[in-house]
Amino acid sequence: MPKTDAFETHADRYEAWFGQHSAAYESELRAMRELWPPGADGLEIGVGAGHFAGPMAIRTAIEPAAAMREAAARRGIHAEDGIAEALPFPAGRFDAVLMVTTLCFLDDPDRAVREMYRVLRPAGCAVIGFVDRESVMGREYERRRASSVFYREARFYSAPEVCALLSGVGFVDLENRQTLFRHPDEMREPDPVENGFGRGSFVVVRGWKPPRQCPD
Repeated sequence: MPKTDAFETHADRYEAWFGQHSAAYESELRAMRELWPPGADGLEIGVGAGHFAGPMAIRTAIEPAAAMREAAARRGIHAEDGIAEALPFPAGRFDAVLMVTTLCFLDDPDRAVREMYRVLRPAGCAVIGFVDRESVMGREYERRRASSVFYREARFYSAPEVCALLSGVGFVDLENRQTLFRHPDEMREPDPVENGFGRGSFVVVRGWKPPRQCPD
């Protein structure tokens, strides 16, 4: 799977980013915590090394890169080998599903979002964090994509496109948060978290699966 090659061969470099950009990492984490339901029985798709699942108390995950699964295991997270487009879980298994900077690597984002919907219980939620293509960082990543170790094969999305993916499969009551108003290299303390999108480079979108309707 070519899109996972960099995460296999450069796992140490990937993990080092979080230590070198701790203020940006904390900003992203705070934005996701605002929309993640506390105490949820959750799943993270594309868990990486577990930097988000760990502090958000998510213990079940999937991850196609073996080096990342091993790193996640060291943080107490059980990550199964799998892909977002074919989740190895039964329908209605989770209260909430998280996906962070994973959408841009998927072969079929629409199918992946449908899978998120499928494995959620009625009234469960999907939370997606991503770099907004139309933001300062998003435009920079696009310019440098061909020379990037991790993002060479990525396809970035705008916030309206991600919202459309969620609403298109049936998610309702969408909410957005944004952060990273400065470049991560320049940050010495976390940025604030604001509602909406359009200014921050990192955006989080939450959508709810409707509750089961009783027959008339």
